[in-house]
Amino acid sequence: MEKYGLIGYPLGHSFSKNYFNEKFENEGISAKYINFEIPNIQNLPEVIDSNPELQGFNVTIPYKEKVISYLDSVSPEARAIGAVNVVKVTHKGNKVVLKGYNSDVIGFTRSIEPMLEPCHKKALILGTGGASKAINYGLKSLGLETLFVSRFERENTIQYEKITPEIIKEYNVIVNCTPVGMYPHADECPLLPYEAMDTHTLLYDLIYNPDQTLFMRKGAEQGATVKNGLEMLLLQAFASWDFWKGKE
Repeated sequence: MEKYGLIGYPLGHSFSKNYFNEKFENEGISAKYINFEIPNIQNLPEVIDSNPELQGFNVTIPYKEKVISYLDSVSPEARAIGAVNVVKVTHKGNKVVLKGYNSDVIGFTRSIEPMLEPCHKKALILGTGGASKAINYGLKSLGLETLFVSRFERENTIQYEKITPEIIKEYNVIVNCTPVGMYPHADECPLLPYEAMDTHTLLYDLIYNPDQTLFMRKGAEQGATVKNGLEMLLLQAFASWDFWKGKE
């Protein structure tokens, strides 16, 4: 039986396991999807060695960047983004070959593109982790100018406390790539001047639990268009399967 899986830490909130195991059962595919909760990326070779049936795996927080040094090759897109969330495992004799891809950018761009209006020219990206890099790549590919938002002083970023109502009007697409507002901390949201938002504002939250985060709700109260990350997750899962099965 083929195996697929997810590496990350922690994995309590993982959507992928249920999605793929349901897919395998519904489509009569002889495979199973397992969560590999590893406390350190250095445990990855052990996972590979002890699971010879492994054909591919997804990568989530906090290993999307760290996993790259363990791979034999990386797709040009994932290389440009600097983060991998899909790995295809190929067995060539005694050698195991690992190739990395990024399906976040595919899922995100296909999900947000239908929502973009001519007034959407600039975007704020909340967070600077692996997911935010894919979002930045995706937004730029759709023709938007981007600016990262961080809690810390970093090069080419703006800090939350420096975001004025004027910036909200100018950067009217805002994508939350942080875990702020995720269950069980659903009463939290990124610190932004929400009162400056209006019907031209588009808020996209990568979080999908809860369905509507406080970030989305506060924007919607001002007339903003809002969307959570569930569709992105589904599209990203479809892309993962295509990468594993070689339909690139």
